[in-house]
This record gives sequence, C-alpha cells and structure tokens, in this order.
Amino acid sequence: MKNKFKYEIKESDEGLQIKELLRRNYGFSSRLMRRFKVVGGVSLNGQPVKLYHKGNAGDVISVRLPEEKSDFEPQDIPICAAYEDEDLLVVNKQPGFVVHPTKGHPNHTIANGIMKYMLEREEQYKIRFINRLDMDTSGLLIVAKNSHCQDDLSKQMAKNAVVKKYVAVVHGTFDEDDGMIDLPIGRVSEDHVIRGVMENGYPSVTRYRVLERFAEHSFLELQLETGRTHQIRVHMSYIGHPLVSDALYGKEEAEFIERQALHAAYLSFRHPVNGDLLKIEAPLPKDILDLLGKLREK
Repeated sequence: MKNKFKYEIKESDEGLQIKELLRRNYGFSSRLMRRFKVVGGVSLNGQPVKLYHKGNAGDVISVRLPEEKSDFEPQDIPICAAYEDEDLLVVNKQPGFVVHPTKGHPNHTIANGIMKYMLEREEQYKIRFINRLDMDTSGLLIVAKNSHCQDDLSKQMAKNAVVKKYVAVVHGTFDEDDGMIDLPIGRVSEDHVIRGVMENGYPSVTRYRVLERFAEHSFLELQLETGRTHQIRVHMSYIGHPLVSDALYGKEEAEFIERQALHAAYLSFRHPVNGDLLKIEAPLPKDILDLLGKLREK
C-alpha cells in the first residue's frame, strides 16, 4: 500500500512528538498507533522513526498503513462496485445473499464474492463491513479497506454523520407527504431474529417521505437516524404499513416480488482519508422496478 498520509511539520508543531501530530491531524485510533509501534510504518524524511521522536519545522512525516488480509473462501458471486478507490469499496448488493459468513450461512456470502473480486484485481486487504443489509435487502454496502477507514467511518456513523436513505414499497396509503417514527426497538426473544417495538428497546428513529401513491400501496423514501436491525421493516409494520412481500413482518407476496421491497439507495459521508463529501447512489433493481410497474397498471 502506498504512503497515504504525509504531513509537513510546522513551526507551531515543534516540541510535539510524532504520535501527537498523527493523532491531531489524522485522528488515528489508539489501536492503530500501537500497531505502528510494533510493525513500523511511520517515517521522517524517508527514514523509519519512533513515535516519540520530535521533528523540526519542514520535516515530512509519512505513514504507510499496515497490510492486512482476509481469509474468506473466494467464491463466484457477482460484485457490483458503486464506488471504489484505494481505501473504500461500496458495493451495490443484490438480494438473496447475506453479507458475511454466519453459522447458518457459512459461505456463498458477499464477503466470499469480495474475496474473489479482490484477488482478481491482485489486491490484498482485510474486508471490513461498515454497515449491514438483510439477506433480501438490496443496495449500498460500505467496505473499509484498512483499519483507519473503519475507525473513521464508525465514528461518523456514531455521530449520525452518514446519511442513509432507502426506498421501499409498502401496503396502504398516507394522507401526509412525510413523517417520522420514533419508537424503541428490541429483540423479541433471545433465540429468534425477530425484532419489535418495545418500551425497553433501543431508541430508533425513521423518517419517511411519500414518493408515489397507488390505489392500495405507497412508494417511500426512508432515512435512518439510527441503525437498528430490521428497523425499517419493524417500524413500518408497527404503524400498519408493512413492506410488500416481507415474510417476517408481513406476508410473502410472490405475485408482486419474491423478497421484501426494500433497497438501500443512497449514502453520503466524508471520505476518511481526503475529507471529500461522497454522495453515492444505487439505481432501483429490476424486481422493484417491475413491482412499481405492476402497481401503476392496477
């Protein structure tokens, strides 16, 4: 991996240790700083240097992030990159695949597909998922290619600085054009994946906006202010507007679509390395487009 971070020491920086300058200017985590101590990767004017060293004005600090790798089995699962650079991969996930191996799905996951995608491009990085999508939800999935990006994006998520917008087709119609659902969500049972609205649940906020109305259905844009498991599905079902073909919180409706009609359509966040504001969109998949076509014909 190339030297991604370079910093020229200013006169006002003199007297400060290199580790302090890295923390102030790049926000490196304590874990990453400890790794630099063990494996190196920090240099001053091209020469390896200890983190406690103090440079002079005009000296240049360079940082090479530690190389890491994943050991998922590479499998032939299509990976569609909505955005990619040396630090990030944003996948437009297709429905029908879980994100990473679990006890119930030990392989044939998006992680297995990314492993093959990575090797075909002669790359090597540890696959770090920043967000999650349900198996039958399509759309944008962020992968950090190094620990600094993972740490930075996790902090952005915690501060609600990552904008996450979904689209969904739900049962029923709305008199209002937009609204907010602020209801706590928790696990109904320790031995079951299902979630529900409950008094002792975690705070959960979903905003919605009506994009299109049909005779008995609505096409919505939804923005998450929290990221609870199944949040949109639970909230919409609770207020009487379950997602079309949501077998867990509504009912299967294969005549309309063979999975819940939910798509992660938009993400925006600051790039962890250069600070640019990224705005990434994933077009509607064919099965949701077909569903909307059916509803327009009714």
